[in-house]
Amino acid sequence: MANSKKSVISKARSGKSKPATGSRGTGQPSPRESSAANGRGTLSERLYQALKRDIIRGLHPPGEALGEKALAKRYKSSRTPVREAAVRLQQENLLRIVPNRGYFASSMTISWINEIYEFRAAIEGACAELAARKGNDDKLLEELASLAQTEYETNDRDTYEHFIHADTTFHIGMARLTRNPMLVRAVSDMRCHMERIMYAAIDIGYYGEAPVKEHVDIVEAIRRHDSDLARRLMYEHILQSRAKVLSLAGGGEHTS
Repeated sequence: MANSKKSVISKARSGKSKPATGSRGTGQPSPRESSAANGRGTLSERLYQALKRDIIRGLHPPGEALGEKALAKRYKSSRTPVREAAVRLQQENLLRIVPNRGYFASSMTISWINEIYEFRAAIEGACAELAARKGNDDKLLEELASLAQTEYETNDRDTYEHFIHADTTFHIGMARLTRNPMLVRAVSDMRCHMERIMYAAIDIGYYGEAPVKEHVDIVEAIRRHDSDLARRLMYEHILQSRAKVLSLAGGGEHTS
């Protein structure tokens, strides 16, 4: 299988006008114009969030061409919000815009998976270390301790989707313990890709084991302010996760 240029985890389903001056000629929009603009912004944001969610959950497989007209109909919108959403999602590496062909969900390749986990190991390992040094947010630490206990039932998609949400909240919470907005943003941005991998795995029947002990041990290391141990445990946790995903990605019928 090991062609890193191919998607390795895939889902089976598939004249000039005058500038606007508003009602009083001040250059500010009138209340009605403001309301219309806000409505467009809200629609655009809703469409962006919905399309992003569906890409993450695998409703739009990488090889499927997505046209503006079809997307506008599906998400009950006009084409402009679709284009705006597509540009944002391309910037987030979730979508590719191919001129004259349409939009395509980005492929998940072996090299891409490795890059995701290399980034996570570096950034989240540093987050755990810094959290152990700064760790004086007892309330958040208790929330993370509770999230660390989250389990799921094998072959029960609902409980696994609950776990995915809890896992994302746990890892972003670790970044929040650093009280560094840039680290929080970096981890948050990466989680959409991790969720996409996790949804792709369950779509082919893989659940694996909930990493309860790994999460609990990381929380305890942070609680004890053992920064070296916290970093090492997070690093090992992420590398173990990568090994499982790469093993799955190389599993013959589970690849494409």
